[in-house]
Amino acid sequence: MALNTIDHKARVNNEGKYREVKKVNETRNLKQHLLREGNKAKILIAIGIMVVLIAAFYGFKSKTVVKGQRAGELKPAVDVLTVERKDMIKNIGLTGQTVPVSQVDIVAKYTGKITQVNVDLGQSVSQGQDLIIQDMSDVNILLAQNGASLRQANADALESNANFEASYQKAQADYQHSVTNYQRYRTLYDQGAISKEALDNSEQQVTTARASLDTWSKQMASGSAATVMSKRAVSDKAQSAIDALQNQKNDLVLRAPRNGVIGFRQAEVGAMAQAGQKLLSIVDNSNIFIDCSVSEQDIGQIALGMPTTVSVESLGKFYTGKIIYISPAMDTKTQTFTIRIALDNPDNSIKTGMFARTNINVILRPQTLFIPKEAVFSLNGSDRIFVVDGNNQVTERVVKLGLRNDKSVEILSGINDGEQVSVTNLARLKTGVTIVPNMISQ
Repeated sequence: MALNTIDHKARVNNEGKYREVKKVNETRNLKQHLLREGNKAKILIAIGIMVVLIAAFYGFKSKTVVKGQRAGELKPAVDVLTVERKDMIKNIGLTGQTVPVSQVDIVAKYTGKITQVNVDLGQSVSQGQDLIIQDMSDVNILLAQNGASLRQANADALESNANFEASYQKAQADYQHSVTNYQRYRTLYDQGAISKEALDNSEQQVTTARASLDTWSKQMASGSAATVMSKRAVSDKAQSAIDALQNQKNDLVLRAPRNGVIGFRQAEVGAMAQAGQKLLSIVDNSNIFIDCSVSEQDIGQIALGMPTTVSVESLGKFYTGKIIYISPAMDTKTQTFTIRIALDNPDNSIKTGMFARTNINVILRPQTLFIPKEAVFSLNGSDRIFVVDGNNQVTERVVKLGLRNDKSVEILSGINDGEQVSVTNLARLKTGVTIVPNMISQ
């Protein structure tokens, strides 16, 4: 009885484990089935997308097919240009800045204290107007001292000159007296009243007086005696010192060299201005110019008097002008040339230093043949184009190129006026291919 009970329990346990294993297997099989079904769905979706893309691709290609043609006979659509003789223009775009007629810095020539500042920032000034005055007390003292020295030197020169003239007159009188005395002695000697020795002494006095007179006469002929000239040199030196001090005094008054507006001010009463220090700046905006930098490859096409239009971007305005200056030499630092444009009618809204743009149209070659750059391709070291005939068939042709601008290239040989050239879709072209032309203008 007990044995049967144990066997029964064992069978029950085995049946339970079997049912659990079966349930697990069924669950695993269900998951695998669902996974297979999901992959099939994804595959079907991907196939559907591919079908749509292929249909769209062939639908796009069918747009280039002439009605009734097969896919193998598709004609490429090409932009076609008729070549005509025209002026070949190059557009040179330049940037620059506005500059005034003049901008002058007012700089202290001498170190000194500032005693007056007569202008404010932004104030209009006129030529010759006193702007800043520096302390002149030291200069005035030196002027007084040198004035006294000059007066003394003049007095010494005057006294020396008087003495010279007196000495000259005395030499003349002494000579005349010696001559008269000799003549009297000569008469007395002839009468036997005096000795030969007395006559000789009288003659010697004449010689001595004559030599002294000659000395003073030579000094008179040269202008004055050496002592007088020395005194006059001292006087001239004193006068030069006074002139230099007077110039220094004048330079201590800083005046406006021209009309304009004070654009910089760094000067206050009581401050010490150093020699060479910039104190003020005068800007003359009565006329405005545009200075632009031009590359070496473009400067050859620019000439004086060329008209142009200038855009001042910060103002949103356009101004007309013309080129008035071209630098004769390249700037070694920037490797560019400078041109200056004078504006015809500038207004007060333009300030110095504003950013400006301009475009200058120059004729590279008058009445020549040229085509877009994309119409030319290179093959085996030569430049080529596709020419389109009356049957819309293309023929490859070698050409010789000339000048270039931003968009076009000149054709020197290989094409004639009035012929048509393929511009686009060159990769699908070769000699004999028939195209669907789309005419464009140059």
